[in-house]
Amino acid sequence: MLPVIYSDEFLEHKTGRGHPERPERLSAITAALRECNIASQIEWRLPTPTSGRSLVPLIEQTHDPSYIQKVQEICSAGGDCIDYETTVSSQSYDVALLAVSAWLDGVEIVLETGKPAFVLARPPGHHAERETGMGFCVFSNAAIAAAYALEKPGINRVAILDWDVHHGNGTQAIVETNPNIAYCSLHQYPCYPGTGRHTERGFHNNVLNLPFPPGSDISLYKPAFEKMVVPFLSNFEPDLLIVSAGYDANADDPLANINLQPQDYGVFTDYCLQITPKILFGLEGGYDLYTLSQSVIATIEKCL
Repeated sequence: MLPVIYSDEFLEHKTGRGHPERPERLSAITAALRECNIASQIEWRLPTPTSGRSLVPLIEQTHDPSYIQKVQEICSAGGDCIDYETTVSSQSYDVALLAVSAWLDGVEIVLETGKPAFVLARPPGHHAERETGMGFCVFSNAAIAAAYALEKPGINRVAILDWDVHHGNGTQAIVETNPNIAYCSLHQYPCYPGTGRHTERGFHNNVLNLPFPPGSDISLYKPAFEKMVVPFLSNFEPDLLIVSAGYDANADDPLANINLQPQDYGVFTDYCLQITPKILFGLEGGYDLYTLSQSVIATIEKCL
């Protein structure tokens, strides 16, 4: 059984007509998971309600308190734009807090069981920086989860692997000063947000960026995993691996130009399992509904 942390409350983050990061993303994934041949091996779990967990002080370790207050105020006023493409609605602040709570639940489950878990939540997080959200992202879920994990007894090092097609500028900026967190990203370049050059190594040589040109496919990704990703993360010896699991590098995705197929994410997952079985997968991007849902299935199948 593989735990999948999900709540229908994540659908209440409304981004507006025509926005790529829409509630239907989760609806498509949950429907596909409930109908696929591994449906009986999925353990659905609700996230811990935010009323049962003090989240704001924890988030303040990652984000400026004035930014957190700004998000709350915008949502309380009915919603608006954090930046030109990051829209929030009246419920988005509460939903974003619940998403953070779900990622923290995932950390606890993986550390307790020593096996993978998947967080199926939105809004995504890897573009959110300390002082602002951007790129559809509100709070930096992966970075917050990594900091939370490091507070647990016996957890000394956490690695974050970001295979979203866009570089996780927010995650990198937040964690690159921490020698106990390693960050590795595979992403299209040039592409939004314009960061993620291979020369960016972090403050402790704890960052590995692997930019891929438009048109790249699995034939380029596999040697990158074998020769760079797996050695880099394995040598770091993480007590937990967090995967920012974006699925927008699929050939059919409308927001980028990488030519992966859904089954390729099963290949990625196999490489991750070579590093450690203690893996928390958390949803980031992916905007073609069919390839998004099939890619999530391909990821989960390898963990069973």
